[in-house]
Amino acid sequence: MTQSFGKVLIVDDDADVLQALRLLLKKHANVVDVEKRPEMLPTILRNESYDIILLDMNFTQDVTSGREGFYWIDKILSIDPSAVVILITAYGDVSTAVQAIKAGATDFVLKPWQNERLLATMASAVKLRMTEEEASRLRSGQMLLSADMDNKFQDFVGGRAASMQRVFETINKVARTDANVLILGENGTGKELVARELHRQSARSGEVFVTVDMGAIVESLFESELFGHVKGSFTGANDHRAGRFEVATRGTLFLDEIGNLSLPLQAKLLTVLQQREVIRVGANKARPIDVRLICATNMPIYDMVGEHSFRQDLLYRVNTVEIKLPPLRERVEDIEELVKHFLGIYAEKYQKNIHGIRPAALRKLEKYAWPGNVRELQHMIERAIIMTDSNMLQPEDFLFAASMNGDQQDSGFTFDSYNLEEVERLVIRRALAKEDGNISRAAEELGLTRASLYRRLEKYGL
Repeated sequence: MTQSFGKVLIVDDDADVLQALRLLLKKHANVVDVEKRPEMLPTILRNESYDIILLDMNFTQDVTSGREGFYWIDKILSIDPSAVVILITAYGDVSTAVQAIKAGATDFVLKPWQNERLLATMASAVKLRMTEEEASRLRSGQMLLSADMDNKFQDFVGGRAASMQRVFETINKVARTDANVLILGENGTGKELVARELHRQSARSGEVFVTVDMGAIVESLFESELFGHVKGSFTGANDHRAGRFEVATRGTLFLDEIGNLSLPLQAKLLTVLQQREVIRVGANKARPIDVRLICATNMPIYDMVGEHSFRQDLLYRVNTVEIKLPPLRERVEDIEELVKHFLGIYAEKYQKNIHGIRPAALRKLEKYAWPGNVRELQHMIERAIIMTDSNMLQPEDFLFAASMNGDQQDSGFTFDSYNLEEVERLVIRRALAKEDGNISRAAEELGLTRASLYRRLEKYGL
C-alpha cells in the first residue's frame, strides 16, 4: 500500500528542484504545494497547515552556509511548533545535520537525492510524528484515567420510584448509540452516575471516560484544557499537551455543568462540535476528534435560552436525547434502599458494628426535603455512622437545620454557629417552644424517644 504524506509544502528557490519534487511526490501526497520565496512562509503557514515541509538549507542570499535554512526553521516552528520539517542541501555534512536536528528539524537529506531514500525519510518522519502524538494522547489519557479511578463512584441504587424506572429505560435505549445526551437535574441527583452508566453500556466502554467540570475551568485556560496546546504557546506551556477532546477520542467525554459556560466559550465549543476537529492553542493544524458527548447541568437551561444566556444552536447540538433526574424528595420510596446501601459502605469503612436503621429514624429521613439530594443523604449517613454509639441508627443520630417536614421549612431558623452540639441545643429548644414545653410532643417532633430527649435536656442543662 502506497504511503500517503497528506499535505506537503516544498520551499526551494530552484525551479528545477521544485518541478522534480512535485512530479515525484504527487503520487504519494494528497496535496503538493511549492514556493520559491522563503519569505512567503509566514503568510503561507498562517493560512495553511502541512503534514511535511521540505525546506532548502541554502537560498540565493547565502548559497553555502545553511544559515538561511536555520533562520527559516526558527520561523516555521515559531508559527507551528509541531511542524515536521525535513531539510535539503547540496552542501550538507554531519555537523550541519546535527545542527539542523538540534534546531528542530525532523530529518535531513542531501542533494542530489535518491528518490527511494527521500520517500523513506518522509515516511519515517510522518510515522515518528504520529507516534509522538499518540504517546502524548495516551500520557494525557493515563493521567486523567488515574485521577478518575481515584474518584470512587458506586452503581445506581434505588429504582423503585417510577421516575427512576423511566431514567433506567432511557439509559438502556440510548447507551449503545453514539447520540449526544443532555442530563438535567439538581445538585446531588447523580448526573455523573448516569453519564458513567451510559459509557459502561456503550460500544466505547473499553475506551477512556473523561470528565470535565466546566464550572471549574478558568475562562483563560478553557481552550488549552479542552483543545490542548503546543510547547511555548503561552507562559507555562512547557510541553505539547493533548486537550480533553483529543484524550477522549474513541471514548466518552462528559462535560459537567455546561450551563456555566459564557457565550464566547459556548461559541468555541459549538464550532468544535460542528466541525468535529480541534486546533491546539499555538498551532494551526486541525486534529480530528471522535468522541461520544454527554453533557449535564443543574441550571434551567431552557429558561437561559429564552434569556439569551445560552445558545439555542448549542442546546440542539448537545441534547439529541435528554434525561431528567428527579430530586430525592420526589422518590421517597427509594430512600430506604439508599440508606441501607450507604450504611453498608460506611459501617465497613469505619469498622462499626451497625446492623440497620430504626423505623422511626427512617420515617424521619423520609419526611425531610433533601435540598442536597442523594449526595446529602450519603454524607448524613456517613456522619451518623461515625458519631453513633448504637448498633442501629437512631432518630437522634440525624440532625437537620430546619423542621423535619420538607413542606414546612422554617426560613427564619438560622445558626450563629455550626458546632453540632450548639445546633442540637438550639433545635431542642425550638421544638420545646413549639410544643409549649410538652416533652412527649417535642420528642415526637424531633424523632426521639422521651428517654433520649430527657438525656439531651440533662446534657444541655435545659
